[in-house]
Amino acid sequence: MSSSGTENTVQEGSRRALDIDEALTFAQHQVRQLVLASAGRAPTYTSNGRWVFDDDPWAPNWSDGFFTGMMWAFADLSGDAWWAAQAAQQSIALESRKADASTHDLGFMFEPSWGRWYDRDGDPHAREVLIDAGRTMAARLQRPGGYLCTWVDPGSTFIDIMMNVGIVFRAAEYSADEQLRDIAMTHCRTSRRYLVRGDGSTVHEGWFDTKTGEFLRAATHQGWRSDSTWARGQAWAIYGFTTAYRHTRDLDMLDTACRVANYYIRNTAPDGVPPNDWLDPAPECPREASAAAIAAAGMQHLADALDERKLGQYMAMGFAPDPDLFIRTGGEVRISNFLLWQIAYSELHFSDCLWPDFGEAELDAAISAYAERDRRFGGVKPAPAASLAVGN
Repeated sequence: MSSSGTENTVQEGSRRALDIDEALTFAQHQVRQLVLASAGRAPTYTSNGRWVFDDDPWAPNWSDGFFTGMMWAFADLSGDAWWAAQAAQQSIALESRKADASTHDLGFMFEPSWGRWYDRDGDPHAREVLIDAGRTMAARLQRPGGYLCTWVDPGSTFIDIMMNVGIVFRAAEYSADEQLRDIAMTHCRTSRRYLVRGDGSTVHEGWFDTKTGEFLRAATHQGWRSDSTWARGQAWAIYGFTTAYRHTRDLDMLDTACRVANYYIRNTAPDGVPPNDWLDPAPECPREASAAAIAAAGMQHLADALDERKLGQYMAMGFAPDPDLFIRTGGEVRISNFLLWQIAYSELHFSDCLWPDFGEAELDAAISAYAERDRRFGGVKPAPAASLAVGN
């Protein structure tokens, strides 16, 4: 529904993909109807296709911020003051939970609500609310293990908390409190070490000895098994490690974000919607749309974070400067998929000499031929120091 109240619909019984404008129109219609029917309450979950407004039966309420964040998003997209008024009202209703020490989900609640409010107009009160919420979240730090604990137990941490650690980074930046930043980074490093496997998959829950900090075991509440991968948790990791990189420019965080995103892509069908758990042979939810939505948002932020320089660090020989001269031996006059990224502006030299016989004389000849060439670099002056790559 647009700000004027008009509505676009798809004929009942038809089945086709919606374009982005249709999807946003439909989303606004659905949320508007929910706002009008909810009397200021935020929905918690669905049952038999109907929204339930009762408290979450499993965890302290954690999803109110998403409802509010959609309203702020619609306000920005449509310019409709009605959405901004509703979003502000819902945000204010959440404010008291900035001191809620019973939950680890303060990022879920405050970044989409008060965070969007502050991003929108720099409201100073919103800034203070975010600082307070971040400090409350940071107080969950278990120093021996170096992690922010869950509401389950002081010895427990979830991959979900990577999606909540952004509120601590915000509080650190807004208050210039380096201790808060250190707490956030400590949790990120611990999650990277213990909750992200070598293949880029993630553990849902890690358990630690609260006195010694020793990692004890992996576990899960929502995946198939402790050694499998819950799709929504994987999506939290994509978004969360990208957020950590955006706040810190720490390349370990970027590397982790890329690895967990790659795992998601490799193991998910072309439409991007995963099962609840990739290893579950009979998942209760064979298509987990919420995980897909989170992953899409996280990958959009990840794409925005990557540039040519950062991509180059993930290539072969990413540790070295791009070569000025590329030499191919053995009589082959082609590149053969070698260093394609790095040799975009390299000079090429092809030699009939086999690599075992390629000696000082052949190298001198290649360098002499290189020295006679006029290198333009598309109009950019060449760097003063030359480097060399040889492929056989």
